Amino acid sequence: MASPWWWVPAGILLALTLVAVHDLAQRRHSVLRNYPLLGHLRFALEALRPEMQQYFIERNFDGRPFDRDTRSIVYERAKGTDAEEPFGTELDLDRAGREYLVPSMAPRPVRTDPPRVRIGGPDCTRPYDMALLNVSAMSFGSLSANAVLALNTGARLGGFAHDTGEGGLSDHHLRPGGDLVWEIGTGYFGCRTDDGDFDPRAFAEKAAHEQVKCVSLKISQGAKPGIGGVLPGAKVNAEIAEVRGVPQGQTVISPPYHRVYSTPRELVRFLARMRELADGKPVGFKLCVGSRREFLAVCKAMLQEDRTPDFIIVDGAEGGTGAAPLEFADNVGLPLGEGLATVHNALVGCGLRGRVRIGASGKVATGSDLVKRLLQGADYTNSARAMMFAIGCIQAQRCHTNTCPVGVATQDRRRARALDVGDKSRRVERYQRATVESALQIMAAMGVDDPSGLRPHMLLQRLDPHTVRSYGELHPQLAPGQLLASPPDDWASDWWGADPDRFTH
Repeated sequence: MASPWWWVPAGILLALTLVAVHDLAQRRHSVLRNYPLLGHLRFALEALRPEMQQYFIERNFDGRPFDRDTRSIVYERAKGTDAEEPFGTELDLDRAGREYLVPSMAPRPVRTDPPRVRIGGPDCTRPYDMALLNVSAMSFGSLSANAVLALNTGARLGGFAHDTGEGGLSDHHLRPGGDLVWEIGTGYFGCRTDDGDFDPRAFAEKAAHEQVKCVSLKISQGAKPGIGGVLPGAKVNAEIAEVRGVPQGQTVISPPYHRVYSTPRELVRFLARMRELADGKPVGFKLCVGSRREFLAVCKAMLQEDRTPDFIIVDGAEGGTGAAPLEFADNVGLPLGEGLATVHNALVGCGLRGRVRIGASGKVATGSDLVKRLLQGADYTNSARAMMFAIGCIQAQRCHTNTCPVGVATQDRRRARALDVGDKSRRVERYQRATVESALQIMAAMGVDDPSGLRPHMLLQRLDPHTVRSYGELHPQLAPGQLLASPPDDWASDWWGADPDRFTH
């Protein structure tokens, strides 16, 4: 006769089996679908927050600490449980570099209709109304098919735009029907010839898709300006090879430079050609700002050619990616705030600001981030890392290994299936809506009911424990056309040295 004690381990085994079956069937937690039972250890660590959670799972892609409160805000908004935490702030308010938004003694009612930004200069015949917060550039290949589907479906549900990244225009971008900004990088994926040149016929064919609302030429990326991207051969399956127009199974290396231009003037002319090929849709470019003189050279080319891009996306050096060398991420390129100041002031000083909209991309995650970027000169913002959080990214830092535990950054179909498109797309939509609502609430508290009312003096920065300056003081604003009439002393050298026919520091 069997001992009754056998029922104890049998009961435990049965309970574990039922939990594992539930983990595999549920759609809310990707990590549990890929790691039934074991995945619960992660949530146990979360319960020990902030100390254990901060150490184990709150590191950004290049290893530097990522703010715990910011990540929590994104997760809670995506889940629709944007709860308030009691007992005040945990932030170091006296830290050098800390920024403060200035509230008003006469706040405004919070507007319920989020404003949109009209993208389209005088040469654009098919303008697009951009949301204040959109999905930033992340390529299919770096992201799984399900991740792309969830992001684009979320964009459709929320009425905002989804930047494709430079990895080509795939069926996963097009099928859900969300608005797209098609990004073209130095590899010209999806519109390249066999030897890697730009193919105008292929470009025009794909730009004609109804979902493609804008086209962006990527010059440089914030986390790794001046170098090309790398997609490991293990991720280049047959589908990705077809989308990008490259050999299957071989590592794909994007060159660090473009073949279509070598001077500022050639860049401006090529952008105009792209707009013609795209049948008048808005065209722009993305860059991580470096030399102010080089950007002024592009502005001079715009003036002389009387052609302008419809938008410029400024990517900050603080932007994240799973494929950036640490020294580049830490040391090369201007932070987003300084980059925005350079581009905004240069366009204003040249009398071109009214023709060109500015997008901001680089660690934009919360409503306060959004408001700060608008204050610094942007018209709208893009977010990549926070959108990845919304679809379940836990920053496991395995993006380059094809073993992402939640199915976001992998081409392993078994792992990718854990990411439920229906659930995660709704999270993307909820996160974007709640973040824009937060930005509108903050603006109302500052006495502003429209982004046009924001001014640089409304953002303060602590320089040291005893000194606080406004953004307007730290970055004096140029008057419209001032560079053309009489450039101020601190701009004069770069202005007179800028050459529209060559890039030079």
